Amino acid sequence: MLPWLDDHDRIQPYMEGPARLAWQRRFPDRALVGSLEEALDGSVLLVSGTGWASDLEHRARVRARAHRLRSVAVLDHWINYPQRFVRDGAQCLPDELWVTDDDAHGFARSVFPGVAVRQWANRYLAEQIARIGPAPGDGSVLYVLAPTARAGSAMGESATVDEWQALEWFLAHRHLAGIGPCQTVRLRPHPADPPGRYDHWLAERSGLPLSLDRSADLDEAISRCDWVAGCESMAMVVGLAAGRRVVGSLPPWAPACRLPHRGLIHLRDLVDR
Repeated sequence: MLPWLDDHDRIQPYMEGPARLAWQRRFPDRALVGSLEEALDGSVLLVSGTGWASDLEHRARVRARAHRLRSVAVLDHWINYPQRFVRDGAQCLPDELWVTDDDAHGFARSVFPGVAVRQWANRYLAEQIARIGPAPGDGSVLYVLAPTARAGSAMGESATVDEWQALEWFLAHRHLAGIGPCQTVRLRPHPADPPGRYDHWLAERSGLPLSLDRSADLDEAISRCDWVAGCESMAMVVGLAAGRRVVGSLPPWAPACRLPHRGLIHLRDLVDR
């Protein structure tokens, strides 16, 4: 969403968590306002994300509705659309949804038939592709991680696998996709992960070609790999658009990956071939 704001200076931005850090890195000279209330005060339009990790965006939409302020929500993924607008059993939909591709547009119109849907160019994806260099050709793998809450949310209440199980299953079966056992696998934590979350897990597997990816940005991380792997991450979509071979790591007993993109290699489909 941030690339859409490059050309707009009449905004009152308020963000928390990883989004706050992303804003400060992109707009170091543009300060955030001090509170959600200050951001909404005097505004004529609310533009919010649809993340899972906090209720900030939901609270913003609730307050916008209470003040009869027009509300737009950005869907930057392809799964769990209804759940993104519910907190504590209460739903609050925006007046309009913004999406960035045909698949998301179709999903949004189907799930929310009474809400206007507008499709815009995906500036974020275009930026990432422009920054990603050619594949190094060394067979290295970038595995994009997600915290347990995200994995559970992404796969639904009936999910029987978490991100640890998916990672272990990928490491045990990556050869099915043609990834050699000696190829380096770099684990990239999700921005919502606390520091050090994977340190103990890596220490217990010190004999394997595993490391933690410390690239500052996703484009840098993908530039350093030939393969991208994960469950249902946006980073997989970026890797696919950048011409990397992208592997879905959900094991056979988990619900199927719901990313609609063509070209993904689902490791579970290669078992017993």
